[in-house]
Amino acid sequence: MELKRVVVTGLGAITPLGNTLPETWEGIINGKSGAGPITQFDASKFKTQFACEVKGFDPLKVMDRKEARKCDRYSLFAIDAAKQAIEDAAMDLDKEDKNRIGVIFASGIGGIKTFDEEVLSYARSRIRSVRSLTRSSSPKMISDIAAGHISMLYGFHGPNFATVSACASSTNAISDAIQLYPFRQG
Repeated sequence: MELKRVVVTGLGAITPLGNTLPETWEGIINGKSGAGPITQFDASKFKTQFACEVKGFDPLKVMDRKEARKCDRYSLFAIDAAKQAIEDAAMDLDKEDKNRIGVIFASGIGGIKTFDEEVLSYARSRIRSVRSLTRSSSPKMISDIAAGHISMLYGFHGPNFATVSACASSTNAISDAIQLYPFRQG
């Protein structure tokens, strides 16, 4: 079996410790906890009142309000992390062959916030139609939409998909990239 090498050229991070890689790294080396009071929903009826949420994230840093409304929060995290990684790699996208750049995004679940909002809206509505739920919100919920947003934003035309395998998603994405290595060789 021939061993292959993988080179990570750029990194980006949106985490409970910080919204950039330097902030996250500083939190790690200083032993900072990402846990805090739950703010994304009313947790007053739950026994657990804390979670490791991303804090202080501004979606308008990623895109304008109109476009941001079309994205689930996890997609906005993905877009921002990809932007950071491209900047960290010092990629000059004007000089790159975008037909040979792909996006493999890893997520444990996808657009769960949108799914939650739509289910609650459906439960409260007098019109019992699943059709409106699937027509307007499905694109925001599917796991690989983040890869699609990143590809469309940067004009990447290479392989584009998501891996979803809970805690191992990132490892799977790297493994998939290795398997696609012949694509890069042309």
